[in-house]
Amino acid sequence: MNEEAIIQVKDLVKVYRGGVKAVDKVSFDVKKGEIFGFLGPNGAGKTTTILMLITLLRPTSGRAMVCGLDAAAKPDDVRVRIGYVSQDIAVDETLTGRQNLSLQGRFYHLDRETIAKRTQEVLEMVDLTDRAESLVSTYSGGMRKRLDIAEGLIHRPSVLFLDEPTLGLDIQTRRRIWEYIRGLRDRDGVTVFMTTHYMDEADQLCDRIGIIDHGEIVAIGTPAELKTSIGGDLLLLVVEGRPADEATPQAEEFAAFLRGLPGVNKVSPTADGRWLLVVAGGEVTAPRVLASVTEKGLTVQSLEMKRPTLDDVFLHYTGRALRQDEGGGDFQRQRMGLRRARA
Repeated sequence: MNEEAIIQVKDLVKVYRGGVKAVDKVSFDVKKGEIFGFLGPNGAGKTTTILMLITLLRPTSGRAMVCGLDAAAKPDDVRVRIGYVSQDIAVDETLTGRQNLSLQGRFYHLDRETIAKRTQEVLEMVDLTDRAESLVSTYSGGMRKRLDIAEGLIHRPSVLFLDEPTLGLDIQTRRRIWEYIRGLRDRDGVTVFMTTHYMDEADQLCDRIGIIDHGEIVAIGTPAELKTSIGGDLLLLVVEGRPADEATPQAEEFAAFLRGLPGVNKVSPTADGRWLLVVAGGEVTAPRVLASVTEKGLTVQSLEMKRPTLDDVFLHYTGRALRQDEGGGDFQRQRMGLRRARA
């Protein structure tokens, strides 16, 4: 394991009742002081992995070290060193912003002087000082989320886990929260472990990203590295009479034809009936593809070239778009299960 990492996961396995293996020998490190994005479709094992890291689930086998401590063996010691801001905004609307933060400080057994000092610090950090004495019921959605993040910081955690920190917020508020998250890393040295369904957010914020699918890490790297890993530029092709979403002999024959063209590295269908080609040197290969398809006697209705995005990366490694899973249903189901288990 990397001694510089603040989170170290090695061969982590979680098997639920009935033999369902949700996480299968997952290994990765998160460096101290980085913003790490963790992406995956619902049911891929993302939620289970995170719940083991924040000590709410025990692993079947393997090890999760957080802040140098075994999360399963020393959960209480880990909890005082981490912050967790869930998808659900967990603030009390009947209290003021300052009262919410004071209450959170007492949960961590901080003394009154420390609570007062840190409350002022985090209020300034999330730009809520002028509304500190207002009831949270008068706050906008963006203000409530900023207060929620402030609550996760009152005890000065070394690692802050953020679950969908900007879900449902307008773009201006989202960008403002991005600034706060960057400030946590740059100004305060906080390591941020976050999930998101917004690919632009992951691209803009995250130093590195891990993608999990079917319980396994399928890709990890910087946004630039992940885009490069696809293996080239992308061509989106629509051909009359050869829809990509139909499993016909003609479609299979055409796919084989495309794979045999020079410069074409991969061919796959998209959900909207287009052919997705991963090619080397799109500027050169695109005209060749157009000419070859035309020479075959077929009509090209459209041909679009683009550079890979994180959406393309996610689709490449998981077979579906992350936006298809928007809404956090996986987290909600896990939370309901935990509540039932505690009842």
